[in-house]
Amino acid sequence: MIMNEKIRASEVALIGIDGEDLGVVKTSEALAMARKLKVDLVCESLFQSPPPCRLVGAGAARDAKQQEKRKAREPKTKEIRLTPGIETHDLDTKRTQAERILKGGDAALFVVKLSGAKEGEAAKRLLEELIRELAPYGTKKTGIQLSGKQASVQLDPKG
Repeated sequence: MIMNEKIRASEVALIGIDGEDLGVVKTSEALAMARKLKVDLVCESLFQSPPPCRLVGAGAARDAKQQEKRKAREPKTKEIRLTPGIETHDLDTKRTQAERILKGGDAALFVVKLSGAKEGEAAKRLLEELIRELAPYGTKKTGIQLSGKQASVQLDPKG
């Protein structure tokens, strides 16, 4: 996104704040108008002559650029490891960590390591509790999967 003084064309096709067509004007005039209105001049395409530029509210262009970056980023799956006999404080720490991951737009994969055959039920209860408490931040992608030496469940972030 090319903004303000970085626009090198001598003339631009200017579009106003409310979308009105202001015609072809010199870049220096468009920049002066942007400064006077306390907005940004944003170039929309370099493939046209003169390049179409828009007057955009100050900061709105930066916000749009950051939002584009966030949307373009591929979500990751972050693994959180637990044990069935986890202490309450440690569980709170892991829950907070998962909350932060889900709020950040990534998926959280909970993996509970099992050492004995009798720990399967405890692991399942632990994962069900985590799913219930993290419901405002994420939805489970898969059911709780018990397999040999581990139990796991993945939570995806909400919309």
